[in-house]
Amino acid sequence: MAAPAVTRQPVGFDALPYWADDDHFAAFEALVAGAASVLRQAGLSPSLAAMYRAALGSRPLIGGAAAARSFFEAKFVPHRVVDDRSQGLLTGYYEPVLDGAVEPGGRFTVPLYRRPADLENVVSEADRGAKSALGLTHVRRRSDGTSEPYATRQDIETGALDGQRLEFIWLEDPVDAFMLHVQGSGAIRLPDGRMFRVTYDGKNGHPYTSVGRVMIDQGLFAAEELTLQTMTDWLKSHPEQARMLLWNNKSFVFFRPLDGDAPVGVLGSPLQTGRSLAVDTAFYGLGTPVFASSAEMTHVKPVGFHRLMIAHDVGSAIKGPERGDIYFGTGPEALTLAGVTKHPANLFALVPREGAP
Repeated sequence: MAAPAVTRQPVGFDALPYWADDDHFAAFEALVAGAASVLRQAGLSPSLAAMYRAALGSRPLIGGAAAARSFFEAKFVPHRVVDDRSQGLLTGYYEPVLDGAVEPGGRFTVPLYRRPADLENVVSEADRGAKSALGLTHVRRRSDGTSEPYATRQDIETGALDGQRLEFIWLEDPVDAFMLHVQGSGAIRLPDGRMFRVTYDGKNGHPYTSVGRVMIDQGLFAAEELTLQTMTDWLKSHPEQARMLLWNNKSFVFFRPLDGDAPVGVLGSPLQTGRSLAVDTAFYGLGTPVFASSAEMTHVKPVGFHRLMIAHDVGSAIKGPERGDIYFGTGPEALTLAGVTKHPANLFALVPREGAP
């Protein structure tokens, strides 16, 4: 399949729908919150690096929305992203809050796994979404130095990693564990009331398959009926069928404990509710400001979703030049927003002005 013909056309800020109504200070704070992680990444463009240093230097002077808007308008030029093959799409993700325990027993029998020692990256984590179509993103490294595909979800859930003591926290329901894999991070409420956060620490390298798409193809749902919540409810009420359906997604995620009060993106930047965007790094450098616009996302605001965001994250299903995944935050309210977000959109990349710093 030929690659899409993608162009970026410079436009004025007046071409960004509802630009003047956005909270530019919130966008500036999101940019600064990830600055340290963005500046540490290898291969960061010099112009974007200079812009981040300018933002850090300007922070004491940016006291509100008007000053933040002036900063973005002085330092960047919006570029409309044009893809000749597909329509733009925005989806959403969130941080689940689930009950769990650090020891198995009682109702907590479904483990999350740490990263195995023999798991090796084929591509960098930042590029795993962009390059997943090229083949496996992770492999098992044998003791003789050769490699082989890692165990699939079905293999792991039927004992492929037994005896390695990789299990480190237990949940109640296999569907909840699967959804945690899809979201990439979560907050686990322990029996004593403490919160234990976990975050992505690698995957088995097999391609991601949408279980929702499989359910539609099998006639279990019409496309317009399927949301994250309706899918979860159906799977939980049909445990035997659910097991087989979930195995269609051979991808399996490994986790690590996470300190702090917020989940993090692929570079370690704390995710900002409603301002962090997962993108395809084949088309966007991490840290790029991206204006996302969807008039049809009226469940967020009556006029739709029109917001300046920061490219903080990636995802295995996030592929294409006008593809974005919005981080909606933690808990049930975030689930409500993320679970019904699948809307056509336009994206505008903010490119540093030459000589702006």
